[in-house]
Amino acid sequence: MHPKNKHYSSYNFEELKNNHKQLSDYLIINPHNNNITIDFSNSEAVLELNKAILNYYYQIENWDIPQGSLCPPIPGRADYIHHITDLLADDINKSSLVKGLDIGVGANCVYPILGAKINGWTMVGSDINLDSVSYARKNVASNSNLKDHIEIRHQENNANIFKGIIKSEDYFHFTMCNPPFHSSPEEAKKGTQRKLNNLSKSDKMIKLELNFGGQANELWCNGGEALFIKRMIKQSPDFKNQVGWFTSLVSKKENLPKIYKQLNKLKTIHKTIEMSQGNKKSRFVAWKFPKE
Repeated sequence: MHPKNKHYSSYNFEELKNNHKQLSDYLIINPHNNNITIDFSNSEAVLELNKAILNYYYQIENWDIPQGSLCPPIPGRADYIHHITDLLADDINKSSLVKGLDIGVGANCVYPILGAKINGWTMVGSDINLDSVSYARKNVASNSNLKDHIEIRHQENNANIFKGIIKSEDYFHFTMCNPPFHSSPEEAKKGTQRKLNNLSKSDKMIKLELNFGGQANELWCNGGEALFIKRMIKQSPDFKNQVGWFTSLVSKKENLPKIYKQLNKLKTIHKTIEMSQGNKKSRFVAWKFPKE
């Protein structure tokens, strides 16, 4: 995990429950080491943990998501923010007012919240789902320390990623995205079952549910993440003068060759930043266009 990430060490559940009383109802003792933890296959427990983390570490007192929406693990999301900070280090000075765009912000609005709270960035979040847009706006409006930092915009055309969101007067130092990584609902369910099996290997009666949630557009799209990112790359040249770095998470390493092929075809400058949280390995690709 990034050394500047506040979540570099294990969760302090005692402090978290003292700050967010509702978490107490979900605390259990890990039989392997007698430490306090939660059942990470329980979606309600994960939701209360997120609320506690956002409150304790980032002073977000009012945050919620509709049932079934993606409930993101905060430490990994914070890592993406910290690595983008490093990516921008050579391009901006410390006095610059950094502005970022989160593609597919979701109801949780976590990336804009973390960008604003960790670095004081101005953030724009976009989404094609009106319900997600409405809830993200509610999460911003419910916290006075976010209102001047975050704007949520609705993408009205499913075929577009940047067009209709980036206005003529906008300049973004970076864009970020956590693309839907499955190619079908069936693949999403299989991925969820594997995750739950890993979390609860001793539970023979495990129920198939998304412990971190997720609506259709959050978890899957035709062609999966590879096709989505390739589409993003193809649309990025139209906004090369309005964006410093384009970035996107890539959950499946085997998709990188296809992505590199598209990036090279457009003669971009690109790099891949590796990340890890515990045993989980992840990465994001970043690209920009040479100055003419």
